[in-house]
Amino acid sequence: MGESLGQWGGSLAYLAFLLVIIYFLMIRPQQKQQKQRAAMLSTVKVDDKIVTIGGIYGRVIKIREDVLTVRIADKTEVEMERNAVNRILGKDE
Repeated sequence: MGESLGQWGGSLAYLAFLLVIIYFLMIRPQQKQQKQRAAMLSTVKVDDKIVTIGGIYGRVIKIREDVLTVRIADKTEVEMERNAVNRILGKDE
């Protein structure tokens, strides 16, 4: 009876170790990336050059809560959700 308890303890320790490894290799980096993305999306402002998730380049011309109006060509404007922004381009891009 004492041996089976020891075997269970070792199995539980091994399982706990695997869960810790999964947390540090998968869950924690994903949470960090989500926080960075949320911070980036909150800084979008008028006149920023952006790239959408679909790969469309444009310039933000108006912001209403979570809806952006983006000029993608002369006389061509589209409305999109703020979440559709993949990245904000710098001044030199």
